[in-house]
This record gives sequence, C-alpha cells and structure tokens, in this order.
Amino acid sequence: MIYASYPNLAGKRVVVTGGGTGIGAAIVDAFCKQGAQVFFLDIADQASQALEKSLHQSARPPRFMHCDLTDLDALAKVLAHIESEYGAVEILINNAANDDRHDVKNVTPTYWDDSFAVNLRHQFFCAQAVAPGMKAMGGGVILNFGSISWHLALSKLSLYMTAKAAIEGLTRGLARDLGPDGIRVNCIIPGSVRTPRQMALWHTPEEEAQILAAQCLHERVETEDVAALTLFLASDNAARCSGRDYFVDAGWYGA
Repeated sequence: MIYASYPNLAGKRVVVTGGGTGIGAAIVDAFCKQGAQVFFLDIADQASQALEKSLHQSARPPRFMHCDLTDLDALAKVLAHIESEYGAVEILINNAANDDRHDVKNVTPTYWDDSFAVNLRHQFFCAQAVAPGMKAMGGGVILNFGSISWHLALSKLSLYMTAKAAIEGLTRGLARDLGPDGIRVNCIIPGSVRTPRQMALWHTPEEEAQILAAQCLHERVETEDVAALTLFLASDNAARCSGRDYFVDAGWYGA
C-alpha cells in the first residue's frame, strides 16, 4: 500500500506494543515510511528481529525492545529507558492483544487474570507512564486498539470481548482526563483482518464466505488498511479527534 504522507509525523517518537507481527508490524512499517522514530515492544523475538532487519534502511530505523507487557515492572523500565535515552514518547499505539478462543466452562481465575493482563491492563499503564512526558511537551496521541468481536457477540471469546469492550470505556476516560494536557486518545476497532495468525489458526473457506457476505465491502480488511487509519489519527490532520471509536471493518458492524 502507498500511504498518504503526513510530514508532521517525521521524527516523532512512537511506541507500538505488539509491533513484531500482524497489525502491529504493519503499523511499525507505516510509521517508518513517514520518517518517525519507532520503538516496538514484543515477546516474539524472531519475528521482531526480522522486522527490525527488514526496515534497517529506513530514514530512522525502528528499534525492537523485548518486553512482556504482562510484567508491569519490566514495562515501566522499558518505557523509562526510551524516555531517558531518546526523549518523551509523542505517540503511543496500544496494539498488543491475544484473542485465543476459550470455552466458558474451562475459564479459571488464573486464565481470567492472564487474559486481562495481556488484553487490557497494559494499555492503561502504558498511557499512565507516557502521559507526564506528553504533558510536558504540550500534548501527544494515544491510540488504543479495541475489537469488533464484542459488537458482534462472537463465540468462544468471552474474556477477550470483555477486555476489548472495557478498552472503549478506558479510551473515553483517558480522553477526558488527559485532554486538558493536550493529549488526544482514540480507539481503533478493526474488523476481521487477514493477519498471518488469523489465517493460520482460524481461517476456513466457509468463514471467508460468511465474513465477505456480512461486510458492506466484499473485500477483506488487510493489516495495511488498519495502519493507514492509525497514521491519520496519529497525525495533526486529526487534531480535533479525541474520545472516539473508529472502525475499519469494511462495513461489517451495523450492516
């Protein structure tokens, strides 16, 4: 995809969680093409290192930092390191998540806690960590990733959908509380995106036909489509957009 050009993104310090694969990797690539300085956090070392290597000729090559986002102490240290070594984070992309399928009868308290740790908790604490630096600079951008799943009441995703529903509430709360400091907070809600993980684990011809029939647009959403919306919302072109949900689902929800 050839992305629109946003000159104001050049040189911006951007943190992308879960940036090593799938939607996150497309976002890392898209910001690098804008000349941003990207730091991406992930536990998928092999894929992340390969992405970092593939983009090493960018004007500002991205930096991969291994981080388990469920370890809040480790997360705080990584974000503090970025700020002390490179400067305050200007754009935070809260992308990381895990949509493992699960049956209600099999959920344990430990599984519940783990699910919320990987799908919800880190989004708040990332925002909390970068907000003071953004305030000192006069503003910043936080983009949280939700999911179409709970809007459609999909099966075998009860905990994932609960966490993703909460992210929309978190977005509104942060937008209100951080708005006076010039910090914009929005939520991006992807539809069914053709990531390598989705295609490998859950794709079937029958599912493909069902999704295309349900969407207004009969083409699948690609990772680059999500990255394109992310660039716009992070840019100054969206300077008066905050506290909102933005769907990129080919017209699936509400159709």
